[in-house]
Amino acid sequence: MEPLPKHILVIRFSAMGDVAMTVPVLKQFVNTYPNVKVTVVTKPFFATLYKDIPNTEVFKADVKQKYKGVFGLFKLYKQLRSLQIDAVADLHNVLRSKILRAFFKLGGISTFKIDKGRADKKALTRDKNKVFKPLKSTHERYADVLRVIGFKINLKPIPKNTTTLNPELVHLLQPSLNKLIGIAPFAAHQGKQYPLDKMVAVIETLSKKDHTKVLLFGGGLAEVEVLTKIASQYDDVICLAGTLEFKEELQVISNLNLMIGMDSGNGHLAAMFGVPVLTIWGVTHPYAGFVPFGQPEANQLIPDLEKFPKIPTSIYGNKVPNGYEDAMLSIPVEKITKRAIQIIEA
Repeated sequence: MEPLPKHILVIRFSAMGDVAMTVPVLKQFVNTYPNVKVTVVTKPFFATLYKDIPNTEVFKADVKQKYKGVFGLFKLYKQLRSLQIDAVADLHNVLRSKILRAFFKLGGISTFKIDKGRADKKALTRDKNKVFKPLKSTHERYADVLRVIGFKINLKPIPKNTTTLNPELVHLLQPSLNKLIGIAPFAAHQGKQYPLDKMVAVIETLSKKDHTKVLLFGGGLAEVEVLTKIASQYDDVICLAGTLEFKEELQVISNLNLMIGMDSGNGHLAAMFGVPVLTIWGVTHPYAGFVPFGQPEANQLIPDLEKFPKIPTSIYGNKVPNGYEDAMLSIPVEKITKRAIQIIEA
């Protein structure tokens, strides 16, 4: 039996939610194998996600500039190779990571890649002859790569991990006096974004609950403008979008009592800290394997599948059949607020 690697390279460049989903897996990996060093190669912006994982370092790789193209990736390979890597775990399996993996393989380093389950996902999302069944979670797919290398990992729920807020945020949020509910109302595709007027009704209801503050999360100038306007209309609603550095935003998220989001990155960021996450699904579906880590079925709110039987229509929410534009309207505002209150009062 060959000895286990002492230093593994983990590859995951994007996107935010997918990168965040590696965190609970790697946390449990290093807890199980404290003598194995981990180097994560990812985009510079994501480095903060890994700062609290022991024995884990981040190699920041700007693959669109400094390490662009085949020659750039070869330069990246040589720099990574100098770190004395014993094995490569490719958790992305896209063209860039495939090229990088090929360089390591030619250099005599064992490489392993994620099985994304493309055939099963295609069967789940197709219109005709749909195979509607839960697929393996992305977290388990990540863990499977490490298992194939030879590591035994059993993914377990993680306890809530609250980080310290700076004094300004403590004064603003008063977390000791209030239940903090984060709401991230936007998504990359319209097909998985709850109608904004309905989300405003959710915000209004929850903000009126005693000793509760609603914190709005988002990114980009357009989202910041919309969320700032919404927050200005209600007491106990604060727009944090565009006001914090990423590391500060993560500190706030770790202090939440609940995060409400779409099938998008903010839910995965909250789940990293063991924060309860209430996900509102559109034309995507929990069965595809992207439920935030450790979250129960009761926290997955989906449209009426009797009225919209083609769901899920895609993995990413970018395919919306005719007549499915309003699928999320079949999730009542009251259902969201009721479940949210149940969670924060539990």
